[in-house]
Amino acid sequence: MKKLVIATNNIGKAREFKKLFGAHGIEILTLADFPEIGEIDETGTTFAENAALKAETVAEKIGQVVIGDDSGLIVEALNGAPGVYSARYAGNQHNDADNNKKLLRELTDVPDDSRQAKFHCTLAIAFPGAPTEFFTGECVGKILTAPQGVNGFGYDPLFYLTEFDKSMAEISAEQKNKISHRAKALEKVAKNIDQLLEKIV
Repeated sequence: MKKLVIATNNIGKAREFKKLFGAHGIEILTLADFPEIGEIDETGTTFAENAALKAETVAEKIGQVVIGDDSGLIVEALNGAPGVYSARYAGNQHNDADNNKKLLRELTDVPDDSRQAKFHCTLAIAFPGAPTEFFTGECVGKILTAPQGVNGFGYDPLFYLTEFDKSMAEISAEQKNKISHRAKALEKVAKNIDQLLEKIV
């Protein structure tokens, strides 16, 4: 069976890739299968740089095709913040609740019609000895003034979706997997699946 490595320890992310590639007979592995690699420092200043850094670092070490992803929240009123620092917006030792609290503080005086935001995802697919390929996806919404819903994670309780009239944390996992930024990036990967499968050994 062909194998594809996802440069993540996130079980949820791995599950999404298994749905796409499993149907094509591809076994999905994660960094949990390569404990010797350890943590990869995300030192890039863009989503593409961080995604490529993860994918290329692992691909070089194991000699296999690797997918790395980087994603985050982009808020217009904050000049694109938290951006690539979304996961550690309130500091490296803080959690989702702390990040959400900081985001609300930063937007305290921002009116409802100026709270536009989007989730962005960049997938980088690194091939040993060949150029890295990139696929992106975005989900557009705005930031609420208080959390709503208990589903999802990260900034989902503050991210309002106009088409549902709900926050990302109030819709089902099935709905989220159809409209999320990662789902849209994976859609583009799916459209190129035949070419990608030829490069996976």
